[in-house]
Amino acid sequence: MFLVGLTGGIASGKSTVSSTLRDLGCPIIDADVVARQVVQPNSPAYRSIVLHFGPEILLPNGEIDRQKLAQIVFSNIEKRRILNSITHPEIHKAMLKRILFFFFRGYRYVVLDVPLLFETRRLTRFLNHTVVVYCDPATQLSRLMHRDSLNQEEAQQRIAAQMPLNEKRGLANHVIENSGSREDTHRQVLKLHTKLEDSMEFLVVRGLAIAIAVGLGGLLLYTMKLLIS
Repeated sequence: MFLVGLTGGIASGKSTVSSTLRDLGCPIIDADVVARQVVQPNSPAYRSIVLHFGPEILLPNGEIDRQKLAQIVFSNIEKRRILNSITHPEIHKAMLKRILFFFFRGYRYVVLDVPLLFETRRLTRFLNHTVVVYCDPATQLSRLMHRDSLNQEEAQQRIAAQMPLNEKRGLANHVIENSGSREDTHRQVLKLHTKLEDSMEFLVVRGLAIAIAVGLGGLLLYTMKLLIS
């Protein structure tokens, strides 16, 4: 099994591409979903966030008000850095558990859906392929304003908080152009999926894993013989 990183910008259409890949049978590990799971009440990340940002970011039921927290961190670089330093290690640990689960299920590849893939760079060295979902700046701004009911200034502020899509596009192995129709995007995703499915890279990774397992097994057996004799 090999790993594919999927990223994009806010409102670029990454979720649409991720959903299409899931419909095609690809296992998806969504960092946003994991991020919500690791900040559930009384978790280590939850307690650290409340400690740094105060109880005013909590909803009446005790859960974190994600919209209020987003307003704080999108307007303050230092607070955004603090939040990322709290959540990212927990997110990565949870994602690793899911990767191992899919590995033992025998999948050829797993997609890691990570919005800040290139911003943090913590996962890129483990990825065989990186995919960016791109749309032109005007389309991105319009979609974000409509989706989140933001005015132009608020939407521009959130877009500016991320690495520009043009820069991400230059770092990726594959680009899904999502400025046009849904049908055009679907065709691109299907073509990418076929290419990844036909790849033999998973055999190399699985062979290495087997070799390591056999090596460790042999070492354990040798150690047991030494102890017995």
